Amino acid sequence: MGRLFGTDGVRGRANADLTPELALALAVAAAHTLAETDRSHPPLAVVGRDTRASGEMLEAAVVAGLTSAGANVVRVGVLPTPAVAFLTAEAKADLGVVLSASHNPMPDNGIKLFAAGGHKLPDEIEMRIEAAVETNATTAWDRPVGAGIGRVHDLLDGADHYVQHLVSTVPQRLEGLKVVVDCANGAAAEVAPVAYREAGAEVVAIHAEPNGLNINDECGSNHIEALREAVVEHGAHLGIAHDGDADRIVAVSADGDEVDGDQVMAILALAMRDAGTLTQDTLVATVMSNLGLRLAMSAQGIRLIETKVGDRYVLEELRASGLALGGEQSGHIVMPAHATTGDGVLTGLHLMVRMAATGKSLAELASVVTKLPQVLINVPVGDRTVGAAAPAVRAEVERAEAELGETGRVLLRPSGTEPLVRVMVEAATEATAREVAERIAELVRAASPATS
Repeated sequence: MGRLFGTDGVRGRANADLTPELALALAVAAAHTLAETDRSHPPLAVVGRDTRASGEMLEAAVVAGLTSAGANVVRVGVLPTPAVAFLTAEAKADLGVVLSASHNPMPDNGIKLFAAGGHKLPDEIEMRIEAAVETNATTAWDRPVGAGIGRVHDLLDGADHYVQHLVSTVPQRLEGLKVVVDCANGAAAEVAPVAYREAGAEVVAIHAEPNGLNINDECGSNHIEALREAVVEHGAHLGIAHDGDADRIVAVSADGDEVDGDQVMAILALAMRDAGTLTQDTLVATVMSNLGLRLAMSAQGIRLIETKVGDRYVLEELRASGLALGGEQSGHIVMPAHATTGDGVLTGLHLMVRMAATGKSLAELASVVTKLPQVLINVPVGDRTVGAAAPAVRAEVERAEAELGETGRVLLRPSGTEPLVRVMVEAATEATAREVAERIAELVRAASPATS
């Protein structure tokens, strides 16, 4: 069996790669792996989904798998991924399951798992679940019968409970701010406009009419063109775009310019430092964050710790070091005081709090980060390890790093799931960044030519 888990759960084309049979097997394996060892009571699982039509099918399979393994299930319906994590913790459940493929197009779907407390799974637990899936494929699992079979209950007020939690984290009202929120026709469609309004903001909601087929369809965090236009048209102070499961954010200033996750992290880091809540004056980001973020934080006396790509690695560092803020350039922002995972709506609220507290525009706040031109080339290869580690490639990387000095950097990263090597270069000018990136990419191609 190949590797099932990617950087954020299991994903694939629904009913083709990600079948009901696989969903059921994963649910059984997760129940056996994540359930408490104290079996004096049945394990408890919280299950939610985004708005994809295929989520109904996969939810049924997951619920069947969990209950067949003896777990009781609380279905919370369509809710953002961070809401399911929150409710998993609140219910003191043994695990949480979300049927979502985040920003991916509608034909895809995915399964995200949370352990007790609403925390993402470390690599070793994912490997144990994968091994259990493979074992159960050839060996019948221990099936309870009679009263041992799990029961299913529906939680009808999960969205209200989650919104109340979000609004309770806001230290001041947001009256006077007008925001356009792009809900991506996804899981944010119900909760995001309500949360922003209850916090005091004037809200214009777009792409908030999901029909099961239109999630992320030319909308949301990957397609902000309509949001830019709506912000200008409505004279809003900012725009916020969520992805399909609302665990991340891309913002737009009043004049329609994008404000990415690096800039959002910088704004929140300064706000928390000023409030005395930025633990150890430290921010956690991944190696993909722009060098401009590191330079900006250094100038403000804030230390930046870098992790591997993936918000779960950011989460692991935050938990291990007891830190208060981290995230990714893509807009997954984690605030452990309020959430166990990236939460786009929470981030949007606290971004607006900083605007309200300072009286500054989003553009002015975001200007603390001067982003260096960044060029990313995905190089198809036959063997991604060979392509990245070839002596000629390493020598060229070292030469480029010496050439760029402190005004740039080179990042060579084999893809975790595809036969690709990602070549990322930052430099003082885009022309320099592209020239260096293409030079290295050509050597990667030569070191391990892609197979047809």
